[in-house]
Amino acid sequence: MTTIAVEADRIRAAAERLSRAVTGGQPVAPVRDLIGPDDGATAYAVQRIGVRERVAAGARVVGRKIGLTAPAVQRQLGVDQPDFGVLFDDMDAGATPVGRRPRLLQPKIEAELAFVLGADLDAEDLDAAGVRGAVDYAVAALEIVDSRIAGWDISFADTVADNASSGWYVLGGERLSLEEFEPRDIVMSMTVDGEIVSTGTGSACLGDPLNALAWLARTARDFGEPLRAGELVLSGALGPMAVPRPGARVRSQLFGGARLLGAVDFLLEEEQ
Repeated sequence: MTTIAVEADRIRAAAERLSRAVTGGQPVAPVRDLIGPDDGATAYAVQRIGVRERVAAGARVVGRKIGLTAPAVQRQLGVDQPDFGVLFDDMDAGATPVGRRPRLLQPKIEAELAFVLGADLDAEDLDAAGVRGAVDYAVAALEIVDSRIAGWDISFADTVADNASSGWYVLGGERLSLEEFEPRDIVMSMTVDGEIVSTGTGSACLGDPLNALAWLARTARDFGEPLRAGELVLSGALGPMAVPRPGARVRSQLFGGARLLGAVDFLLEEEQ
């Protein structure tokens, strides 16, 4: 058997292991024994198999998520670089009934700033200034991250293969123009049942959420799947993740100075 065939077999085996976690409702062992702990290219190949299977099953791609942007989250998970995953329509917990959402196995929650694009991002010049004009509006967001890997025992390759540890997301109602505020200057406070569990700033997200968007735009373009107008981008955590209990009310608020820019609320249902 050729080296290429062996690699293909390992990629498929890793994808099948992660798929078993989804269908069986139980976390599985890490997949780094099959693909290595740091091989991003191979891990994204595993991710693409999972994406194709979700689309074949009827899910619709609506955007991307950027993960591992905040130093606090990198320390929590023991990784040191960002990654990205794909957002599907049924992950929108504000619009999808709980019974139709992907099953959560080990949820954690983080507060973010999300961007909705008004233009394609496929140009050569994709720095923070270059992507700014492509943003239609921003909203406060919560991401309920999840891992199909038992105990969140993940390397970089594990989380990439697992669609960047994606779960659900919730969007706030206020549409924010980038003419009204600077993403890097926002201050975030997240509470669970009224108790503050996480705080952070826009600068914690790769120095500026627009830097994170630019990184994703370049990476997606180089993968041959550029970001398109109308897509949603979760730009990454603004502070540490928290572990909410079922039935908890989670709220994130984003401030620009003393002014409340936007907020988002979510009740984590008892039954998932």
